[in-house]
Amino acid sequence: MMPAHQFPVRVYYEDTDHGGVVYHANYLKFMERARTEFMRSRGVELDQCEAQFDVIFAVTTAHVHFIKPARFNELLTVHTSIKKCAGARIYFEQRISRQHADEPPCELIHADITVASISRHGAVRRIPQQLQQCLTT
Repeated sequence: MMPAHQFPVRVYYEDTDHGGVVYHANYLKFMERARTEFMRSRGVELDQCEAQFDVIFAVTTAHVHFIKPARFNELLTVHTSIKKCAGARIYFEQRISRQHADEPPCELIHADITVASISRHGAVRRIPQQLQQCLTT
């Protein structure tokens, strides 16, 4: 597995629930942004994938383990790596952590996310070889 891509996220007030902690669904948004930036860092722009290859990506599975909560104004890091890329699926591992000054990083979320490669019309499509190479090298 390649080294994880790191994406910083600041927790805004709008991300929190009445208890002052990040609302659980917002972690999925943070991870979505991080996957997009991961792909961009490897030269893959999602709008260009659709235009050039008629490929879009849809989450099919999200196994999320909520370990500890994040709170308003904390700076988090979303770590994204690909476990496997084959056929029409990409298997991501994502972790969200925070680090306060003079403390080791604290893992808050651990997730395994699977995305499928599909056409604009929803038909499953193999991931083009060119895209696979960009994502896995």
